[in-house]
Amino acid sequence: MCELLGMSANVPTDICFSFKGLRERGGRTGPHRDGWGVAFYQNKGVCTFKDPMPSHESEVARLVSDYPIKSTAVVAHIRQANRGRVGLENTHPFSRELWGRYWTYAHNGQLKDHQSLPTARFTPVGTTDSERAFCFLLSELDKHYPTKPKSRRQAFSFIRKKADILRQMGVFNMLLSDGEYLLAYCTTKLHWITRRAPFGIARLSDIDVDIDFTRETTPNDVVTVIATEPLTCNEQWHKMSPGQWQLFYRGEAIGPNKE
Repeated sequence: MCELLGMSANVPTDICFSFKGLRERGGRTGPHRDGWGVAFYQNKGVCTFKDPMPSHESEVARLVSDYPIKSTAVVAHIRQANRGRVGLENTHPFSRELWGRYWTYAHNGQLKDHQSLPTARFTPVGTTDSERAFCFLLSELDKHYPTKPKSRRQAFSFIRKKADILRQMGVFNMLLSDGEYLLAYCTTKLHWITRRAPFGIARLSDIDVDIDFTRETTPNDVVTVIATEPLTCNEQWHKMSPGQWQLFYRGEAIGPNKE
């Protein structure tokens, strides 16, 4: 299985601390050696780094873990391949344009009969079940809303309903963002934590690194991190249940988390 990492924040924030922990799981403390990727949103633009090498060995991943790229929405992934060869075209996260925005997606799990999923104009580039499921979600969204909906929250609610279909095909843990909203959908395993004032010290589980967030934040900052497994050993993370979903906006959990 792969591992996911996401961030939603109300102010531009770097994810260096969390990514350091995830990077270790890509070949050192975990078996996810088949590539990694991370996408940072900056306004409507998205900057993506990918590498089919294990993240623990990747110099590009080292750069990302040390260079403070500021963003309000991040989607990251480390891969343990089960469908599709190890290669850049099969490395998450995947991005597509819809309604003049970039949508970015990463998936953890395996789906049966994924080739049967219709994708319309959103043609997969690689050969993974993950990318085909992403193209399916966007094609269903595009078909349901011939013009851009007034509320993107409605669009994310629609995506959640389609994710319920994918869940019936196997394991479907997912992160999906349009740069403002971030949707987390759980089939087997996802956790999240929201950090706000009063901030404290956090310690990573996979490497001897800690951070005092009081030195890095202001009292108004709100930052949520989503991960397959908790990245820190001294904080209380929310564990999501099978079929549970949660939408985040500027660091805050909004709307119901299950239906």
